[in-house]
Amino acid sequence: MHGKTIVLTGAAGNLGRAVTSSLLAGGANVIALDRPGPGLAALQGVHTIAIADLADEAACTSTFSGIAATFGRIDGVVHTVGGFAYAGLADSGPALFEQQFRMNVLTTLNVLRAAIAHMRIAGHGSIVAVGAGAALRAPSGMAAYAGAKSAVHRLVESFADELKTQHIRVNAVLPSTMDTPQNRADMPDADPALWTKPSEVAETIAFLLSDAASGITGALVPVAGRG
Repeated sequence: MHGKTIVLTGAAGNLGRAVTSSLLAGGANVIALDRPGPGLAALQGVHTIAIADLADEAACTSTFSGIAATFGRIDGVVHTVGGFAYAGLADSGPALFEQQFRMNVLTTLNVLRAAIAHMRIAGHGSIVAVGAGAALRAPSGMAAYAGAKSAVHRLVESFADELKTQHIRVNAVLPSTMDTPQNRADMPDADPALWTKPSEVAETIAFLLSDAASGITGALVPVAGRG
């Protein structure tokens, strides 16, 4: 990863901070994107860029064009932005599905297309998106979330197949429940020792970005913890 320019979305989140640490440890030049706020401002050792909504195609395209112009290239992208909702059948109406689609699928589509435009010029690149283990077989209450993440998986597979002869790789990690303060608060009776650590997901992402994974594209890699 040494010397590579990596764009990281959702950099101020729990997973984003773990990915930042992993990438910086590998010597990468990290461009951290997130919504404006104290979380983004608190990040150290990275170049921060505030963007309000990655589902806004024009704003996303403009942001990536600015990064390419400023730093000369985009070697890799990690897209961690998304959204989660737990809702049973009675509450899983069109509005929830539209919200989950916008937060998960549209942001992924916009980021991948914006990044790939510059990677094609450079003739190389690696992208890692964040899917979900729950999208492999959706449990109760996760129809909207799992449906959206399943669409993210299909984007990764299709784009990887389209780009495989252009030296641009596209993969995804599929975490199970992650050990975060929010999840501990929401599930006080669960055993967090069985959950996936953000650092474990981050290390998997760093590997998929790296030259050591040069033969891997279109993969959906479960990071399932010990549950």
